[in-house]
Amino acid sequence: MSNQEHEQWRESSFKAIIPFIVFVLFYFGFSLWTRDFSKVPMTVAFIISSATALILNHRERLAKKIEFFALGMGNKDIMIMCLIFILAGAFTATAKAVGGVDAAVLIAQHFIPSQFMVLGLFVISALISLSIGTSCGTIAAIVPIAVSISQSLGFNPAILLGATVGGAMFGDNMSLISDTKIAASRTQNVEMRDEMFYNLKIITIPAILCLILYSLPLFTSAVNNAVITQTVLGLDSCVKVAPYILLLVLGISGVNVMFLLLFGTILNTIIGISYGIFDIFEAFAFIGDGTTSMANTLIVAMLAGGLLLLVRYNGGITYIIRSTEKWIKDKKTCEIGICFLVGVINLFTANNTVAIITSGSIVKELAEKYQLKAERAASLMDTTSCCVQGMIPYGAQILIAAALSASIGMTSFAILKGLFYPALMLLGLIFSISRTHEN
Repeated sequence: MSNQEHEQWRESSFKAIIPFIVFVLFYFGFSLWTRDFSKVPMTVAFIISSATALILNHRERLAKKIEFFALGMGNKDIMIMCLIFILAGAFTATAKAVGGVDAAVLIAQHFIPSQFMVLGLFVISALISLSIGTSCGTIAAIVPIAVSISQSLGFNPAILLGATVGGAMFGDNMSLISDTKIAASRTQNVEMRDEMFYNLKIITIPAILCLILYSLPLFTSAVNNAVITQTVLGLDSCVKVAPYILLLVLGISGVNVMFLLLFGTILNTIIGISYGIFDIFEAFAFIGDGTTSMANTLIVAMLAGGLLLLVRYNGGITYIIRSTEKWIKDKKTCEIGICFLVGVINLFTANNTVAIITSGSIVKELAEKYQLKAERAASLMDTTSCCVQGMIPYGAQILIAAALSASIGMTSFAILKGLFYPALMLLGLIFSISRTHEN
């Protein structure tokens, strides 16, 4: 297929966006019907909507439409994104096997007084999520600790779990190896470091306000008078957490993230073998398991890439852009439109990474048309998706926290009552948009 043929998009067509509508109705509809958002795998929803896209436009040969779909799946940015996902999976698996997550928890607990445990859980979750790049993994690791603290000290479990989930969402938004940051940066063709700095401008004040909020007397006193045993910090813990720190520091310094992830995986392997935690063949197994654990994300990314190119070819992207042009007139309304688009998709899919991948190409065209910096557009996508994901009771993060705390009677809605950070982040996002273009 020639480049000239690749660029010959069709005129604006509402019919072309039907696959998006099918995706929403199929995934969101069945999830609401079953009251379980895990019943319909995201890959199945994309296969159904992709099949719909291939059926449309009867004037075109099926073979040619399949070629376009395959071309979208193999898009350069999609493939780079997939490679980063693979390396991130390998790094996370080896770091967990070495004991890096447990070491990070011990270090954080060592420096946080027990009377500030609510604040401490927010900080611990933020640091771990920032290091490993996954809010779900962080929540799975820290929620059992939060439940135990709640039972032993008498803290309000909803507040403790809300602080844990909020900290995890902070790290997910800021981590250099987070799925959302990788997706947002690659879809807009910007460096993750640059996108992170734009994120900081939005979330710094909300994060500080959250820290202050969790420091208030209302959250620093427990019902019981028990005291948490002080953890003993050893050299082993510092060594095991070193790859995380190195990844963060060098990443901010501008070192290529793929090189960092590969180097970090090798460093974790060396540490694990040196401490006798595993041998070289077990290390290979951890790396292999880590890469294959990203399979679902890789499949979704490729299917989304194929679907988006076919929708674009049939005139769907042009239709969406022309429809939004009716009320998008400048940079400010463009930013509002970007946030609205990502937020609505996230609301229906309950997956912030998928929301970013799905809307990425549309956001890129809107940003270029209204001369909005690509880094800013990527930051808006990343932050909006994390805001929405942290406030929906059927999001994976909330569901994991509720499942792990079911023994003490916690539900998704109960956890949301103690979850302040996503709402503060949303206020920061609104303030950032209004202040940036107030002149």
